[in-house]
Amino acid sequence: MKLNGNQKLATLRAALRWFLALIYCAAGILHILRPQWFMQITPAWVPYPLQVILLTGVCEVLGGLALLGQRFRKAAGFALALYAVCVYPANIKHAIDSLSAANVTLGWCYHAPRLAFQPVLVWWALFAGENINWPFNRRVE
Repeated sequence: MKLNGNQKLATLRAALRWFLALIYCAAGILHILRPQWFMQITPAWVPYPLQVILLTGVCEVLGGLALLGQRFRKAAGFALALYAVCVYPANIKHAIDSLSAANVTLGWCYHAPRLAFQPVLVWWALFAGENINWPFNRRVE
């Protein structure tokens, strides 16, 4: 059986959705089980950092699970894209702190791709959540 363009796009979107849901659920669980590690990279201006880290962990798990269902998929895709934008300052802080430390544990080989990948993560969440079709511009039926 040969897949048409819409079927291929739907298959790609489903695979990316499942993978992204797995990533967000795993990250959320880590936020909940190991909040101390995330405390180190949380900017000082974040109020109640432990509570924010735990809450974001719960949100990541719920967002990942919501992506997999039909009812809240679009909302989850939008929320996870917005979340990726909101945590970008923490990623920048982590890179600056890590690269300016006396003992650099994670160098540019880690931080540069991570910082550059953030816009892709925003797109990925929007695409997986069926909010956008770009760059495919085909309608999934």
